[in-house]
Amino acid sequence: MANQKISGIILSEHNLGDFDKMLTMLTPGLGKISCVAKGSRRPKSSLLAGTQMFCFGEYMVYKGTSTYHINSVEPIEIFYNLRTDLDKLKYAVHINKIVQDVTHENQNCYNILQLLLNTLYTISETDKDLDFVLSVFKLRLLCILGFTPNIRECVSCKEKEELEFFSIKDDGFKCKICGKQDTSALSINKSTKTAIIYTITAPAKKLYLFNIKDEALEEFKLISKIYFDQKLEKEYKLEELF
Repeated sequence: MANQKISGIILSEHNLGDFDKMLTMLTPGLGKISCVAKGSRRPKSSLLAGTQMFCFGEYMVYKGTSTYHINSVEPIEIFYNLRTDLDKLKYAVHINKIVQDVTHENQNCYNILQLLLNTLYTISETDKDLDFVLSVFKLRLLCILGFTPNIRECVSCKEKEELEFFSIKDDGFKCKICGKQDTSALSINKSTKTAIIYTITAPAKKLYLFNIKDEALEEFKLISKIYFDQKLEKEYKLEELF
């Protein structure tokens, strides 16, 4: 079979035989694929560094009957700090599980991959609040998956002023009057509203270039979690690694 060069990030790795690995890789064009890395567990293997979980690189592969096979790899980013900080690793693993749940083979995953890489970089290389990073990731991922909330006007009466509530049921902002009539609507302050708008509209590379504190952060985290779990019809909980 012909070789092809693809970029991707390793989402999971499992031992296969004595020296091989079975990998799950997320790629921009092929989606989530399974790959065999023969001999990658040998100490002197040229595939050793590039076949670890969270490694992003360029891979030379060919397609077999049911899986891809890796011939060579050029690592680009290994997110080293994720491996030395248990808190950062816990959040990275949690985000990784979510990405695996929402991606499939033969799916255009460019935007999801870009979001994942930006998120892992932020966790690895900055000291931003990890719950804040997770909340931004969840809300932005929902937008990529087609669940963008209405942030321009009240989803009920189309009023553009006094948008003081976020409706979980009706997917977006509600004005002061309509929000009080919606039992699923959560009251939000101006900082929370601004954070939601920025998360939805910011350029991908600037997604995490803002801060939110105290009461607004708690509101933002709550809305992100409830809205995310409701749209994906599953409750995602952070779990201890050990």
